[in-house]
Amino acid sequence: MDLMQLFDMILHVDKTLGTLLAEYGTYVYIVLFAIIFCETGLVVLFFFPGDTLLFIAGAFCATGQMSYPLLMALLIVAAVTGNTLNYYIGEAIGQRMFTHNYRWINKDALRRTHDFFEKHGGKTIILARFVPVVRTFAPFVAGVSDMTHWRFQLYNVTGAVLWVASLVTAGYFFGNIPVVRDHLTEIVLVGVSAAIVPLALGGLYKFGRKVLSR
Repeated sequence: MDLMQLFDMILHVDKTLGTLLAEYGTYVYIVLFAIIFCETGLVVLFFFPGDTLLFIAGAFCATGQMSYPLLMALLIVAAVTGNTLNYYIGEAIGQRMFTHNYRWINKDALRRTHDFFEKHGGKTIILARFVPVVRTFAPFVAGVSDMTHWRFQLYNVTGAVLWVASLVTAGYFFGNIPVVRDHLTEIVLVGVSAAIVPLALGGLYKFGRKVLSR
């Protein structure tokens, strides 16, 4: 198998995980670890599969082809360390933005972003885990906006555990039901929307009260 074939299999892991298991055996754990690490750790690889990988891997655990506890532990570590790398990359770039006078950077906007992450960053880091593409950029932006390390790691670990545990477990119990497997993305987005909408409405209510009280 050449590199391009392997890359294509990674992008369509929901259909090729069985083949990867047949060809690589236990080494597939390393492949899955690398995919999750890269998807959460490198903004240029935001298109790598995340939700589908966790869900389908859970389904294979249900058939006995993979170890549920081993998979869970490895992918939580991959998600935490990937986000951490992404945060540090953002922090390194962000420090330059704060300390250098770049004409194309709006420092006021950058400071507002920093303030937003200090106030709401925890919810953002956790909820972003369940939204494709957004979860790749959220830790990078947290680093750029200089969100404090301890606060980022608290929500980083919490989000990683919730994301990996919920989707792997859902895959374990429901991954072999065709209608669930085929509409996984829609199901995840509906669940996240149910969590985000009340928060957004609460924020609008507080904002409205402040405006009316002036």
